[in-house]
Amino acid sequence: MSELDATAVSVVIVSYRSAALTIACLRSLVTERSLPGINLNVVVVDNDSGDAPAIAAAIESEGWSWITLMVAPRNGGFAYGNNLGIAEAFRLGSPAYLHLLNPDTQIKPGAIRTLVEYLDRHPEVGIAGSSFENGDGSDWPFAFRFPSLMSELEAGLNWGVASRLMKRWAVAQVMSPHAQPTDWGSGASMMIRRGVLERIGGLDENYFLYFEETDFCWRSKRAGAPMWYVPQSRVVHIGGQSTKVTERNVAPRRLPAYWFESRRRYFMRTGSLPRAILIDVVALIANALGSIKQTLQGRRSRAVPHYLKDLWRHSVIHRKNRALTASPVRSALPH
Repeated sequence: MSELDATAVSVVIVSYRSAALTIACLRSLVTERSLPGINLNVVVVDNDSGDAPAIAAAIESEGWSWITLMVAPRNGGFAYGNNLGIAEAFRLGSPAYLHLLNPDTQIKPGAIRTLVEYLDRHPEVGIAGSSFENGDGSDWPFAFRFPSLMSELEAGLNWGVASRLMKRWAVAQVMSPHAQPTDWGSGASMMIRRGVLERIGGLDENYFLYFEETDFCWRSKRAGAPMWYVPQSRVVHIGGQSTKVTERNVAPRRLPAYWFESRRRYFMRTGSLPRAILIDVVALIANALGSIKQTLQGRRSRAVPHYLKDLWRHSVIHRKNRALTASPVRSALPH
């Protein structure tokens, strides 16, 4: 198959203080580029973190002419950086698919081509996500349901019996070894059909970090382009290396303010204000009861520090927290 016959794919990687991981991720893509059937190029966005010189040196020394490096004028967050990369990818060519990839990942051979083949065979699917394994090789077979009132109740209570009874509302769901639909998946490895971006625009830059891929998949599903989990596409994900929030095998850390701001925006964007207030009331009550249970069991060390206090402080219950940033979702396609 000639390069002209191959499917054009642009990979977008946003790096923030993760130059070494980004370079390792790029090395894992070398084998993928050699596979027939895809014409793969990469756009790396340094989100104004100082990563660019080290990444540029690696690109030059390796002769990776298929990689374009951009330096963002500011650190506008994950959605902002990805939108810059997507726009640059379309400026450079006309990819059929955009693949969002975290810098702390490494592609297993065939992972990207597998997603391309799946989307080619299923034109009704708008987004395809990979399955993951941890750095130690253990499996991480999760995708997610959209957050809801019931999921907030289940997560807050965190009681064995209640969790079992409310399992079908839990956000995280263990996936089967077969392709299946899901509400949303990790943006660490997510392939998006060009038509989805043309229809709904890019990621919402009003989210600084977290919930942006949840929001994007929600908008895509509403537009008739659902997401599917494709476990045959395998990606190693170290996780949490830039923010440390989702770092595994460490004690829970206090969540940053922008996590709660993103959560609040998501519930207000996807429903009414009264519904968002009700969700916060339920979440506060459930987390208070869950906190009491953990204290009685002597398990407070396993709780996220100050979660209940931060949830209350950032809650939409307070009038001052009800304003949404008015800036619209930016088109990811160049004009």
